Amino acid sequence: MRIHLLAVGERMPGWVSEGYDEYARRLPPECRLELRELAPGRRGKNADIARAMEDEGARMLAALPRGAHVVALDVQGRHWDTETLAARLGQWMQGGQDVALLVGGPDGLAPPVLACAKERWSLSALTFPHPLVRVILAEQIYRAWTLLNNHPYHRA
Repeated sequence: MRIHLLAVGERMPGWVSEGYDEYARRLPPECRLELRELAPGRRGKNADIARAMEDEGARMLAALPRGAHVVALDVQGRHWDTETLAARLGQWMQGGQDVALLVGGPDGLAPPVLACAKERWSLSALTFPHPLVRVILAEQIYRAWTLLNNHPYHRA
């Protein structure tokens, strides 16, 4: 099974890449985490935000792996604790179906992207910078995997 992390945003600072890579490389081949960066919509002075989100959404839908279980990261989504994420990860792995985790741009995910998601997951009621979300997701996926495999990393 592969977990595809589709995230709007390119050219992240070095600390983001290093943090993400640290946790992604720890995962075994049967639970591989792969990042695909998508170009953000044009924003700036007098930008049409709805159009930027629409552009991002079109790129995200085009990048979705065929047959993947789609999970949108959304502030309106369900809050999962570590044990719930581990259980979800276990279900995903047993099902053998790839998973696509979708992270939108600064204005969130476009409505058509949200509509195609089978689940909506909220990391927190707090607002995180989008680059940091990549690192948090990689670490939490790794933590969930260690919990499933009785690895000592997770010590709750």
